[in-house]
Amino acid sequence: MRRRADAIHGAESRTTQRKRGSDECAPRPLTYTGRVSDARTSTSYPESVQQLITELSRLPGVGRRTAERMAFWVLKTERKEALRLAEAITRVKERVRHCSICWNLTDDDPCCVCADPKRDGSLVLVVEQPRDLVSMEQAAMFRGIYHVLMGRVDPLDGVGPESLTLGDLVRRVRDPAKNARGVKISEVILGMNPDLEGDTTGLVVAEKLREAGVRVTRLARGLPSGSHIEFASRAVLADAITGRRDLD
Repeated sequence: MRRRADAIHGAESRTTQRKRGSDECAPRPLTYTGRVSDARTSTSYPESVQQLITELSRLPGVGRRTAERMAFWVLKTERKEALRLAEAITRVKERVRHCSICWNLTDDDPCCVCADPKRDGSLVLVVEQPRDLVSMEQAAMFRGIYHVLMGRVDPLDGVGPESLTLGDLVRRVRDPAKNARGVKISEVILGMNPDLEGDTTGLVVAEKLREAGVRVTRLARGLPSGSHIEFASRAVLADAITGRRDLD
């Protein structure tokens, strides 16, 4: 019996030693101390670079990653190119203003469109934003002048007619002296975007202008060239039917 007990005790001791050895060889679990590693801290951007990234990330459609790429482009490019970009931004903020007649963006007042004697000052196309004016000019089909509303009526965003330049448009219609080169306006064309807010804005503008006794029209709508009727929406088809015209 004693010999058997010693054998059992020896087996237990060998098992304990093997378990202890395996525990010492096993990988220890990672512990979190709550401190940021020195490697991450040492690779942080300098304050000036961080400020540049922060300012670039405020641009529309620019996230943190894109802002970082832009910042590194500035760092890697030649000094004169980076300073040229900074000079262009400074010049825009110092020189660009709104035309006192049509509210277009311009370096000189009045703008080149309102000051052009070859333009028909009696025909005014009303658009929402300066970029809409640029699109119309690139088409090179309109020879009148413009009026930029600087927005559109949007009750959900709290934008009413008083937030637009509608009052200046009405004054141009009523007083030729406030129009380009003192020409009396005979027709106003509504060139707002063909959506709910654009149509609402057009109705508001048309109501104000009818009180001033001027002809009000709008840009034609309907099927675009090269399209198929089967793919057109109901709104496009309705505009195409109501805006039909005779064949010459």
